[in-house]
Amino acid sequence: MGPDAIAPADPGLLAWLASHDVEYEIHEHAQAFTALGVAKAEGVDPHTEAKVVAVRTPGGQTSLMILETTDRLDLRKAAEALESDTVRLSTEAELATLAPTCEIGAMPAVGPLYGVGMIADYAIRDDRDISFNAGSHRCSVRVERAGWERATGVAYASLALDRGDHPAWDRS
Repeated sequence: MGPDAIAPADPGLLAWLASHDVEYEIHEHAQAFTALGVAKAEGVDPHTEAKVVAVRTPGGQTSLMILETTDRLDLRKAAEALESDTVRLSTEAELATLAPTCEIGAMPAVGPLYGVGMIADYAIRDDRDISFNAGSHRCSVRVERAGWERATGVAYASLALDRGDHPAWDRS
């Protein structure tokens, strides 16, 4: 694929969403390598763009942590949510093995598609719809949060770094 070609959405993702009755919209946009960049490229509220961060426990368990674009993952909170002493960020090689049909850093917020669990920060619950990468740095998918929750079985926890004296999810 040439540098100007649009990498399509991961067909496995689209098939998974359809087979789990999750309605979705595909959005092509300018190439963006961060969730904030994707939100800007799509012209959507950054709080409705989900960021996916893959972590691993010392025992080798991989999980996806889902946060609002504007938040940063607190590794201590992620470890606590996974009932582990520590976690670390997954490497690019581990991501390539986990999701070989996705561009590195463009994994969708659909852990069951890759056989891994996922936990979302409480702030994700505030939005009717959420967007996330569709396996490409030029393509996103927008879903109704309630349908995404039902299909993925996502759990919720406080995952974002706190700001000031309030948890990150309690900003509004």
